[in-house]
Amino acid sequence: MVTAETTNKNLTYLQMDDEYVNPVLARSFRIVAERAKGSYIYDMNGDAYLDFTTGIAVNNVGHCHPRVVEAVQKQAAQLMHTSVVTHHKGYIELCKRIVEITPASLNSVFLANSGAEAVEGAIKLARYVTGRPGIINFRGSFHGRTFMTMALTTSKLNYREKYEPLPSSIFTLPYPYTYRSHFRGNPEACLEDSLKQFDALFTQIVHPEQVAAIIVEPVQGEGGYIVPPVTFLKRLRQIADKHKILLIVDEVQTGFGRTGKMFAIEHSDIEPDILVLAKGIAGGMPLSGFVSRKELTNKWPAGRHGTTFGGNPVSCAAALATIDVLLDEKLPERAARLGKEMLERLKKAAEGKPHVGEVRGLGFMMAIEFSDKDGNPSKENAEKAVAKCFENKLLVLTAGSHGHVIRLIPPLNLSDDEAESALKILEKCMSV
Repeated sequence: MVTAETTNKNLTYLQMDDEYVNPVLARSFRIVAERAKGSYIYDMNGDAYLDFTTGIAVNNVGHCHPRVVEAVQKQAAQLMHTSVVTHHKGYIELCKRIVEITPASLNSVFLANSGAEAVEGAIKLARYVTGRPGIINFRGSFHGRTFMTMALTTSKLNYREKYEPLPSSIFTLPYPYTYRSHFRGNPEACLEDSLKQFDALFTQIVHPEQVAAIIVEPVQGEGGYIVPPVTFLKRLRQIADKHKILLIVDEVQTGFGRTGKMFAIEHSDIEPDILVLAKGIAGGMPLSGFVSRKELTNKWPAGRHGTTFGGNPVSCAAALATIDVLLDEKLPERAARLGKEMLERLKKAAEGKPHVGEVRGLGFMMAIEFSDKDGNPSKENAEKAVAKCFENKLLVLTAGSHGHVIRLIPPLNLSDDEAESALKILEKCMSV
């Protein structure tokens, strides 16, 4: 946790937090947010922080976008909750909207609350309709903190340690992480080496006819913002089709414009069998979902999966407004253009700095990976950079298996001036 000298209301509330809040809930910065607007969070002392965390890729349209706020306020005065007791208009309209913006073959939506819940639902659907138990995941992945999603998560040991036994029939293969592979500078060779492991898996460990699904992040999030070779998803689609395995793409962190497309799968031009959505879907309100094909979901009897709060009317209203903002303001396109410019500038700033291993990214999903003098992952250098950013009122988070990566997750409507301010701070902070 990054700390700073705190006074007045901040300090008072932090003392109350220490006394009453379960300490298992870790926070990255010891400040108390009171309000937020656009690209900034304001603490209780009135200090403004340029937010390159966006609630971990949630506030894609910025904090408290006026159109989202208006939609929430209007809906809260009309209908706040029905659960599964009745249908409600917002749920139906949002499902229709999701079908319109996702690949053409996906036409059946289930709404939940969090990314982990959506992944759980996707796994249940895959196992039920295939009658197979096995799930293939990838090293460095993050899919959630429930028991099933912990079993699928391998980005850090502390997400899993001392919670065993975890659900079984999970088979983990290497993600094509070129920089930390034996094929640095040769992404296609790294990809081929990763995909070879499917042959070993299917001949030594599990028969493909026992595998229900492959679940994958199109860009790894908690694993370190790792951008795989562009053909990776196409190759997974081919493997899945060959063995009649369902392909689940987890777009919880990459979705809704974050990578410069509405969904990251658009960079690879593939259609998954199940697409998992959350985070940026509703402008900060809790909502998630997964979308699949009716030919699959029609095999899943009513009542075999459910939710109390998923698809809450207020969250649905926020999501409908958020999608409109993303499209009307052309925010995915802005993330693609400005993200490319920022990445080029950061790569130039990294030149001649041996402790900066790699600068990478896609759209507004950018990362700076730090190394020690021997080229090993350096959590220490990453944390120094985060602390320096914080001192300069810029909020950034770490990622990666060793906490050795800082990830940059700005709002998609970040202004040019705000981007310039952040770049100047980051350029200084890269000189740890």
